[in-house]
Amino acid sequence: MLGLPSSDVTDAIDLLRRDHEAVEDLFDQLEDARESENDEEMATLVASVCSALTVHAQIEEELFYPAIRQLPEAADMVDEAAVEHQMIKDLVAQLEAMHPGDDLFEAKVTVLSEYVKHHVKEEEGEIFPEAKDSDIDLEALGKKLAVRKTELAGEPGAAPPARKSATATKRHARASSRAKTSSRKSARKKKSSQDGLRNR
Repeated sequence: MLGLPSSDVTDAIDLLRRDHEAVEDLFDQLEDARESENDEEMATLVASVCSALTVHAQIEEELFYPAIRQLPEAADMVDEAAVEHQMIKDLVAQLEAMHPGDDLFEAKVTVLSEYVKHHVKEEEGEIFPEAKDSDIDLEALGKKLAVRKTELAGEPGAAPPARKSATATKRHARASSRAKTSSRKSARKKKSSQDGLRNR
């Protein structure tokens, strides 16, 4: 099951955000498979993406969105998110009936990735903050989401656990490198400042 195991769930936002990260990694793996022209792996990964998105959308629509819709400022955002879900599900249905090498297969994978990135950006940037600022019991909601996700993940076609792709590994390595560089620069600035004070 993609994302956090049920026993590790802290709240609804945590569970959904980890799902987003897991799907992002699947898309990274897809990019690796595309570059290596590995059609068999692409087919497997597309199936995993489609399954993961289907489960994720369903638990949001059944449990998360109804809870958020009650918030005064969130109804319109939830409506927009639901429309985006439908667009994503339409593409998922098309890809489930296709194979690598089919006309527009890769184009549809690319568009699906772009739709998902846009949806995630809006959800994490707008809906999640509204949920955090509300009096919704996100921990209890997270447990409900985890239970329902486990039920759905046990059904035929559930996505297998994601593995780290080469692209994702490179991304994390670059982030780590930037953090280390920033730390070294900060240390040099601090040392320079201290030396300047001693020389006064």
